[in-house]
Order: sequence, then structure tokens, then C-alpha cells
Amino acid sequence: MARSKRVLVLQHVDVEHPGVFRDFLAADGYSFDAVELDVGEVIPPLGDYAALWVMGGPMDVWEEAEYPWLVTEKRAIYDAVITRGMPYLGFCLGHQLLAAALGGEVGRALLPEVGVMPVSLNPAGAASACLAGLPRSFDVLQWHGAEVSTPPPRAVVLASSPRCANQAMSLGTRALSMQFHVEITASTAADWNAIPAYRAALESTLGASGAEALMRACVAAMPTFNANARRVYDNWKAASGF
Repeated sequence: MARSKRVLVLQHVDVEHPGVFRDFLAADGYSFDAVELDVGEVIPPLGDYAALWVMGGPMDVWEEAEYPWLVTEKRAIYDAVITRGMPYLGFCLGHQLLAAALGGEVGRALLPEVGVMPVSLNPAGAASACLAGLPRSFDVLQWHGAEVSTPPPRAVVLASSPRCANQAMSLGTRALSMQFHVEITASTAADWNAIPAYRAALESTLGASGAEALMRACVAAMPTFNANARRVYDNWKAASGF
């Protein structure tokens, strides 16, 4: 049977999609199926896909009473990563869900991170095939109020920031997740600012006029953001066997 050329993408709000990574997939001859869990769409059989990507969202991993599909999603992530050994890529909430699904702990951050902010690779990150070629410190878009407080067993923490000890982690060579965002495009900041929960987080950290400043900062940094995204994608693809 021919190997699948499709990626399953789990989304939690329509504007948090794979962003510039869509261009990378198309150039490599891959397609993706986006499942909108927040509107009741059902996760299809994992065996039909070459990889699982899990995007960000305004909900928290522990809000299972309000969002009961989180239970099913965590089971699917465990099945994909542990049972099937599927290549996995997680962004923000997708990073936290990977930790929660595999036995780690996620909680509220002492200090939320919103804005263009630096992250730094630790020695494991500098040696990681998934992050090869990235600077030891580089700017990223942050937009989160929760964090992975305890990584799951066998996870390797790869990067940190002054406010968050676990900015990226890997499990073996096939699973990579990041608290920060590398997938963004020129419209991302404006799109996310339209979501009430995200706008509230932005205003509480950057002030009422912070949105415009953030949008300008993202546009100015976009060439570097996209170059780093390309490197992460290429590294993950090679390391995971995707």
C-alpha cells in the first residue's frame, strides 16, 4: 500500500491553523485535513495519515468539563505518539496537550507571555537534530497563559525563556512540540487579536494599545520568523522520517 501523503491537523479555533507550514507541505506534495474540534468535528482514524499536528487554542488542557472533546484528543495524541510512533508536531496548546496526554503536568504560568520575545536553546536543544541551525537565542511570537510545569517521562526539554522553563521538547526523534509560535504569517497577530480570550491576554500584558505594536513587531520580524519556521520544518521532517 502506498504511504499516505496526508497530515492530520487538530485545530481548536479556525484562525489557529498551520500558517506558513501549509506552503511547506504543498511544496513537498503533501495535503492536510484540518479537524475543527471546537465545532464538534470528529477525529478520523489515525492510520490514514502520515503525521499528526496539533495547533494552539484559547482553551486550557484541564478544561475538560467545558470542552469534553479534550479527553478524546488526549487519547488520540497518546495513541499517535506512543502506540503508533507517528511523527508529531505541536504548537502552544499542542505542546501542552502532548505533555498532558503523556503523563506530564500543565498549569497556569506565573507570568503570561504575549509578544515578540526571545527563547534560548539549552545544550540539549543545541544538539537536537530538530533544532539544528537555529541561533542559540532567537525571537518568537508568544501568546500563552499556561505552561508545561512538568514534562512527561522520557521527554527532553530543548529550550526555555526567562518566564517559561519548557519552551520546546522532544520525545525520541519523531515528536517535537513548542510553546511558542513559528508557524505565523503576516495576518496572524490581527486574526488572533479578534478572539476575545486572546485579546484579553494581550491587553493585560501589553496594554490597550499593545495590539498595534505587536502587529508591527510581527511584520518587521516576519522574514526571520519564516526562515526559522522553514528550518524547524525541514529538521523535523528529516528527524521524524516524515
